[in-house]
Amino acid sequence: MAPDALRSTDALPSTGTLPLTGERTVPGIPEENYWFRRHEVVYEVLATRCAGRVVLEAGPGEGYGADMIANHAAEVVGVDYDESAVDHIRRRYPRVSMVHGNLAALPMDDESIDTVVNFQVIEHLWDQAQFLRECHRVLRDGGELLVSTPNRITFSPGRDIPLNPFHTRELDARELAELLTEAGFRVERMLGVHHGARLAELDATYGGSFIDAQIERALAGEPWPEQLCADVAGVTTSDFTLHDEHIDTSLDLVAIAVKDTAE
Repeated sequence: MAPDALRSTDALPSTGTLPLTGERTVPGIPEENYWFRRHEVVYEVLATRCAGRVVLEAGPGEGYGADMIANHAAEVVGVDYDESAVDHIRRRYPRVSMVHGNLAALPMDDESIDTVVNFQVIEHLWDQAQFLRECHRVLRDGGELLVSTPNRITFSPGRDIPLNPFHTRELDARELAELLTEAGFRVERMLGVHHGARLAELDATYGGSFIDAQIERALAGEPWPEQLCADVAGVTTSDFTLHDEHIDTSLDLVAIAVKDTAE
């Protein structure tokens, strides 16, 4: 999620039922739009892989992504430990069947799911290996696990402790692939989320980092400059690209992992 360790969350707006705390991104907040679109693009690109499938989203956050997947999937089930998130998603996104549960002990039968989606969540978990073993257990043979997570190299550069206080352990591409492999998965593809041409221009406009410009203003605890507000509010998913080149310089990692058919 966004590095909201650097924000005064008391001053942040909320979405009514789900406050913007730094644990998840939410739609409809202009100052949060960059982070929201950066997360949304992964759903947009990978949702079609869920076509006709029974999909589990493990940790759906605000729920907007699970609802996007519901446009393609045969069924979407969400599991979240946060009861307020479960209640919110049930009210706002009725196409998603929500279950209150622990991601380290998924409340699903063995081999009952075709696709598990886990976007911007694994970095929040204390026992990442156990969670991935649970994903492997509930997936049918040939099922897919789709994971996205901030790239530790670029998200918390040079730090042993994650920048976001809600993150327990951030990963680079090698570490993520190792965790998936150890849990029994075959990593089919590893992609990275990058700034496209327009965001690269904004990076140059703001002294090398559009992200740092946003963080600086959030730290100041003052109203944002009008132009920065307009630039952030104008970001769309088309301003990001996903590809498998230059993984170590990517913003976020996206892994497509497969539970191969048992011999």
